[in-house]
Amino acid sequence: MSLVQQGVPAGGPAEPLRSRRTAPRLRAAGLLAALLLLLVIVALSISVGARSIPFTTVLHGLFAPDGTENAVIVQDYRLTRTLLGLAVGAGLGLAGALMQALTRNPLADPGLLGIESGASAAVVAGIGLFHVTTLAGYVWFALAGAALTATAVYTLGTAGRSAASPIRLVLAGTAVNASLIAGISTLTFLDRDSFATLRTWSVGTLAGRSDAVLLQVTPFLLTGIVLALALAGPLNALALGDDIGSALGARPARTRVLGAVAVALLCGAATAAVGPIGFVGLIVPHAVRLVTGPDQRWLLTYCLVLSPALLLGADVLGRILVRPDELAVGIVTAALGAPVLVALVRRRKVPQL
Repeated sequence: MSLVQQGVPAGGPAEPLRSRRTAPRLRAAGLLAALLLLLVIVALSISVGARSIPFTTVLHGLFAPDGTENAVIVQDYRLTRTLLGLAVGAGLGLAGALMQALTRNPLADPGLLGIESGASAAVVAGIGLFHVTTLAGYVWFALAGAALTATAVYTLGTAGRSAASPIRLVLAGTAVNASLIAGISTLTFLDRDSFATLRTWSVGTLAGRSDAVLLQVTPFLLTGIVLALALAGPLNALALGDDIGSALGARPARTRVLGAVAVALLCGAATAAVGPIGFVGLIVPHAVRLVTGPDQRWLLTYCLVLSPALLLGADVLGRILVRPDELAVGIVTAALGAPVLVALVRRRKVPQL
């Protein structure tokens, strides 16, 4: 009797082997397509704005600036805005992917552990107590707030005899987040100057940021990106459980601490530079997982490319919709992210903690 008559697929045992060999090629091809998409969106980000500038003039302003008004717009505004979008988008996407891996919840994001609220609370304190009025000053307060919040959440989540668990970290983050939001509301209502400044900063926008801000946050974002990518292997091991992960050479406590540090750097620097922007760190890793599966090496690499593509694409859309005015990118990502999140939840069963 033949294999087909016995109900065995015609390919036999070779079919799974062939699939395992094909999967990396498909992922690599998908990554190449993602890079091409990012290049197209970068070109649009530099070319599209409130003022119409021919593409040839844009290229001339990029590579052979002559000091004309159009060249200044391209060099000093659109190019800086695009580079900032690349850096911030990568930071938010990787921060979201790390949080989802650390909490074992594919719908988690940095806001779950109060990182964004910690950065915002520190900015409010800097405005109200130290009279910080420049965006360059917000960077340090936001980074400190994000780092302190990450430390507090991890300390609360590991307090006691038992080891840190995803549930304990989430509960600790929820408690810290609620306390920070209450503190932010209290400070902003008591101090009108803080409220007015925070209202402008908290919209979440790439517009109006100088190259000095980009230079300030870039070292923190680069450090966080390198650290996040280096944790891909240990996170894959911990996905099998702490005991098996330890047997494979991963150190659960060390991995979680380094993951928290990476999240603080990425989310703190991104939030300080452009304000809180939602859904990028939530939607992109979840959507990418449908293509890459749970392998953190592919997942983090895809997020590094597609997260800035989403952020810059949303920014370009915000410039077009109400032209010659603009919609802040935080508003656009919220409008795009909510229905996408609902669709993803409806299509797949989301693993519970």
